[in-house]
Amino acid sequence: MFPGVSPVPESAPSPLVLTRRSPQPPPPPSLAPPLALALSADERSRLRGQRRSLCGQELLLQLERGAPLQPGEWLSGARGGPAVQVVAAPETLLRVRAQAPLELLQAAYHLGNRHVALELRATELRLLDDPVLADLLGRRGLLVDRLQEPFQPEAGAYGSSHGSAHSHGSVHSHG
Repeated sequence: MFPGVSPVPESAPSPLVLTRRSPQPPPPPSLAPPLALALSADERSRLRGQRRSLCGQELLLQLERGAPLQPGEWLSGARGGPAVQVVAAPETLLRVRAQAPLELLQAAYHLGNRHVALELRATELRLLDDPVLADLLGRRGLLVDRLQEPFQPEAGAYGSSHGSAHSHGSVHSHG
């Protein structure tokens, strides 16, 4: 080594490039065990970009534009390599419950009118944590608490995940 010259750092390994998606695991092209990719609901709608598997493997998503990734879906590269399974990452959510079903329906209506992404369950609504909405719902007499769980919002009338744009056209207005 020469004085004043730093050693050249080793280059980071190339990321695993993922270009294919499937509801079924791909046939095992290698002996490498499958990887898990934990993504938030919002991240599952972004089909391109750098990610990191749960074990730290660098990944590069280069998927065709389309529907958001779904938990349980499998990703793979064009040249094989380890398969990668999509999992829903835990997120801080508001769980909304009511004394009467009508109160819960009214809450869903008001949240939907604000274009809030919702996960609908038989006796509760779930949405991403938002202190303003928590206060609004609490003032309506609803039971609101926070929890840390995966968020799987409804796709909505336009078939895309939350956060995606949709046309209002002449279907409805917010007058």
